[in-house]
Amino acid sequence: MRLLLDEMLPLALATELRRRGHDVVGVSERDDLRSKPDEFLLALAWIEQRVIVTENLSDFRRLSAAAIRGGEQHAGVVLASNEVFHRANQRTLGRMVRALEGLLAADPDLTNREVWLSDWL
Repeated sequence: MRLLLDEMLPLALATELRRRGHDVVGVSERDDLRSKPDEFLLALAWIEQRVIVTENLSDFRRLSAAAIRGGEQHAGVVLASNEVFHRANQRTLGRMVRALEGLLAADPDLTNREVWLSDWL
């Protein structure tokens, strides 16, 4: 499974997951993706076969449902609630790495699905 980390997620998350051997790209790392609309990111993630990891719950849940209703597909959306993975908490990065590694190890087919990252803690 390949991941695309939404812009609000820390670059250190992508860096650590890559260090552990995973194929992960952060939106903030790619000039062609920075500040692009969420619709663009969801479509590009399908083309690149990357699951999007985001804290932007409302927008990506809406876009995911709209894509499916419209007969389109997406590679999957992993929802990381800021209430569970609070940015100000020093342990959040490690908890996110562990949860994402659990998801990556399980390697489920997330095509047209949403999953909560907290389910993988």
